[in-house]
Amino acid sequence: MDFSILIWAFFIISTVIPVFQKKMVESARLNIMRSLEKKRGSRLITLIHRQESINFLGVALSRYITIEDSEQVLRAIRLTPDDMPIDIILHTPGGLVLASEQIARALLRHKAKVTVFVPHYAMSGGSLIALAADEVVMDPNAVLGPVDPQIGKWAASSVLRGLKEKDRKDIDDETIMLADMAEKAVKQVKQTVVDLLMQRVDETKAHELADKLASGYWTHDYPLTCEQLTDLGFPPICGDMPTEIYRLMDLYPQPQQTRPSVQYVPIPYRGDKEVNGK
Repeated sequence: MDFSILIWAFFIISTVIPVFQKKMVESARLNIMRSLEKKRGSRLITLIHRQESINFLGVALSRYITIEDSEQVLRAIRLTPDDMPIDIILHTPGGLVLASEQIARALLRHKAKVTVFVPHYAMSGGSLIALAADEVVMDPNAVLGPVDPQIGKWAASSVLRGLKEKDRKDIDDETIMLADMAEKAVKQVKQTVVDLLMQRVDETKAHELADKLASGYWTHDYPLTCEQLTDLGFPPICGDMPTEIYRLMDLYPQPQQTRPSVQYVPIPYRGDKEVNGK
């Protein structure tokens, strides 16, 4: 047999199989999404950044909420009838304030009920979107996060605090301009949070929550649990996550590695007798 034929056959198979597998996964995702839509009578939108960072040719690439994401989500909302509820699954480290705010305000304007599902985490811009929902459903171990704006690599609130602790004569012009931007950013995000929360709480409570969430009260990556959110006056529904959502998340796997970081036997342990079949 001509060895070149084997090489070409291997090349074709190596090319076709990944494409086929990808199509199978995409089909499985759509089937679960459609099943959940029929069950709840809603439009289901997913905003899932399963892979927070990847390396491509040695360059680190981050996945987060982008303008492209907001364009797609806004289109899905436009295609949804006014009287149809919207369910949105959030799994994201956050992203651009502009994109997150566009999505949040579009959800806020939707006339029917909006439910956000958080199976694991929705930080920063993801939390901003969650604030726009009529109902937030979280896994008991899921978290949201603060929405304080970032100026470059610095927290806007930290820039303002640093400025207050120095004499004006010791501060360069660039830092002063940075602080001016930081002050505007904090003010703008606070107002956005108030606008989003006014549908769920009174104005006084909305301003109180906005101050906590957007003023740098915590570090930007601080995890806000179900219990803490309840104490803050923003009670989510904890533990009532549809099983379809967990199945859907399984279809957004992390990239393959030579050695898995986490392994376990995927069966529901309920005692040795059940496991051993005794």
